[in-house]
This record gives sequence, structure tokens and C-alpha cells, in this order.
Amino acid sequence: MYAWNFQPGLLANLALIAGGYALCVLGPLRRFFPGNAPASPAQVRLFFAGWVVLLIALASPIDSLAGYLLTVHMLQHLLLAMAAPPLLLLGTPRWLFRPLLRIPGTYRVGRLLTNPVVVFFAFNAIFAVWHVPQYYDLALRDERWHIVEHVMFFTVGILSWWPICSPMEELPRAHPLAQTAYLFFMSLPATIIGALIAFAEAPLYPSYALRPRLWGVSLVDDQQLAGLIMWVPGSLVYFAVLTVVFIRWLNRDESDGRRPLAHT
Repeated sequence: MYAWNFQPGLLANLALIAGGYALCVLGPLRRFFPGNAPASPAQVRLFFAGWVVLLIALASPIDSLAGYLLTVHMLQHLLLAMAAPPLLLLGTPRWLFRPLLRIPGTYRVGRLLTNPVVVFFAFNAIFAVWHVPQYYDLALRDERWHIVEHVMFFTVGILSWWPICSPMEELPRAHPLAQTAYLFFMSLPATIIGALIAFAEAPLYPSYALRPRLWGVSLVDDQQLAGLIMWVPGSLVYFAVLTVVFIRWLNRDESDGRRPLAHT
């Protein structure tokens, strides 16, 4: 129940992410990438902070406790979709993904998949569907579907943060004003789904009724707290980033306005 998850497949994938980054960004493979300027120490720290978040979400006791407490499972989902992806993107040098764009059709697909409107609907549709009771319970009962759920959350999490944290000029970040609007609308589905879970009068997920109750937390209290975690912290993440983006845009706009006009 409180054990770490040392499944070989999971550890291999986590090692591949960290090892691949180390070899390509910090190690001997960097010389094969065009425009391979060294990553800054801040970028490296951000990337490995995101990797640690992934490790905590998937390998720590959070993963086993998620099978007993909806609250912990909700926290795990937020770590996978909202915490790890922006850190990993911000820690990625702009040249690392560039060779992929040489594959025919990749640029067109990338433009589509990183479009703010497309990723808004994709992320929130997937997030909402996996919280429908029958699909949520399917993931709890069948480990294979649980893995699929987590892979989908992480994948659409990366795409959903791309308009804010893109490392590439070819698939750029949205304009700051578009980012603020995007982040505002991204906060709404989490608020709605969280409120529906928190205010549900009956237990939504039957599988939890069959599991031992931990720490004296009742089924209803667990569900209400889980809904609040999605509702409040889930929304605050977007509003915090929105505030930073908007203030940085205002400061940049003001600094541009104070620059003397060039003489013609």
C-alpha cells in the first residue's frame, strides 16, 4: 500500500527520459544537433524538476495510495497533466526537437496538435472522459487501462502547455494576450468537473467503496476533498501562470514605450 512502484517498464521509461536528455543535451550526442547551444543551468534544473515530479507521481507511494483514495488519485492526475509538463518543456533547448521537423508531414501535424484551440478541446475532453465513473473505474480495475490513462494525461498535458512554454520558434508560443485568454478558459473545465465531484451527493466511483478506508477518511469526505483539489489548486495553477504572463507582457510593453524613437 505504501510501497514504491518499481515496475521494470515504468523505470525503463523514466530512465529513458532522463538518460536521453542527459546524452543529447549534456553529453556526447549534442554535437549531432544543429544549433546546439548549451542549455543553461536553469533549463537543466527545470527539466529534472519535471522529471522528479513524474517520478513522484508514478513511482512513489502516491501511485499505490491512488487505488484507495480518490484524493490521492486526483493529486496524481494534476502532477501528470499540470505540473510535470511545463517544467519539462521549459527545460528543453529549442534545438532538441528540431530534427523531428525534417520528417515529411511532421511540421503540419505539429502545427495542428499545438494549436491552442485544438489542444484546449483535446485536453479537456480526455480529462473529462476519464473522470466519467465507468471509465475511471475501468482504469482502477485494469492496470493496462490505468497505464493508458496516465499516458494520455501526460501527452495531452504536454500539448496543452505548448502554447505557453514552447521551446521552438517553428511551433511557437501564443501571443501573451492569447495566452492569458487560453489560460483563463483552461481553468474553467477543471472548476466545473471539480465542483461536480465535490458536490455529488452519492459516491461516484464504486471501486473505492470496495477498498479499505485509510486514515479514517470516509468515502464521501474523500470524494469531496478530491473535487476540491481539482477545483481549487487545478484552477489556481492556470491563474498563477496567467498572472505572470500578463504582468510580463505589461512590463515589456511599458519598457518598449519608454525607449526613445530611432532617428530616421
